[in-house]
Amino acid sequence: MKVVIPGGTGQVGTLLKRDLAAAGHDVVVLTRRPVREGEVSWDGRTLGSWAEEIDGSDVVINLAGRSVSCRYTPENLQSMMDSRVESTRVVGEAIAGAARPPRVWLQMSTATVYAHRFDAANDEASGVIGGGEAGVPGYWGYSVKIAKEWERAQERAGTPRTRKVALRAAMVMSPDRGGVFDVLLWMARLGLGGPVAGGAQYVSWIHYRDFVRAVEFLIARDDVEGPVNVAAPEPLPQREFVRALRGAWGVPVGLPATAWMAEFGALAIRSDTELLLKSRRVVPGRLLDAGFAFDYVRWQEAADDLVRRVRRGGERRNVRQILLQQLGLPVR
Repeated sequence: MKVVIPGGTGQVGTLLKRDLAAAGHDVVVLTRRPVREGEVSWDGRTLGSWAEEIDGSDVVINLAGRSVSCRYTPENLQSMMDSRVESTRVVGEAIAGAARPPRVWLQMSTATVYAHRFDAANDEASGVIGGGEAGVPGYWGYSVKIAKEWERAQERAGTPRTRKVALRAAMVMSPDRGGVFDVLLWMARLGLGGPVAGGAQYVSWIHYRDFVRAVEFLIARDDVEGPVNVAAPEPLPQREFVRALRGAWGVPVGLPATAWMAEFGALAIRSDTELLLKSRRVVPGRLLDAGFAFDYVRWQEAADDLVRRVRRGGERRNVRQILLQQLGLPVR
């Protein structure tokens, strides 16, 4: 197949490109700053010569959008909204204008679209869409609005010959540097991998191998379209999540943190506490109903495997170096 991945230079795009290319597929990445073979320039907003790559392709996997690893200021939230909606809109325009459009368009979305809740899991059929919860910071609702507008931009695209799937993805855990697992692991190694604000909030996750396999499964299944939760079947409370991570690395203790301590830490690494405090209890109803079998159902098994891969890959770095890197300071 020919697979086009707009915004494919981040962690998830790198994983997909690596595995799809290894399987013999022709993979083209659309990026604002092409530097490698197989990368093509685009601006994520306007049609250009890059659209020729989509015409005649088999699959489009749109991952474009500003990273959520930042402070959730009004400016950054607006940038997240614009980058996601505009890139999705223009990808839809390219597909609509193609003489030979792709047969499937997988559009990245997020499990954040669901409500902050503890009482029950959110699947695609009965899950509660967020945005109106009481007792949470007001800007959390804007994150949900971003997710809804992101999906709506794909829905509105006039692409009748292309099947459309919205990937409501949980955190993708991989052993690569700079990803979410990398950040969580260095926190645990620093002794900071304890419960945050009590740790009752749920964490939804997926092992990177299962994420790639789920994408391949959805490409192959012509009968699946619309929103699909891409998350492991067993989300768990944050306190249990970090306990399993500490156990995988062999860290006996993780200091607990209050909400205000978490805010201070998030400020230090230029992130936001919503990523830690919102309860994301998401399950993959449609994937399971379609017959997808996860290799990593339980977080302890996934954490053990990821730690083995980190160690086998020579990723055991000095904790001081990791901290400096996350703070954006020079490592000497």
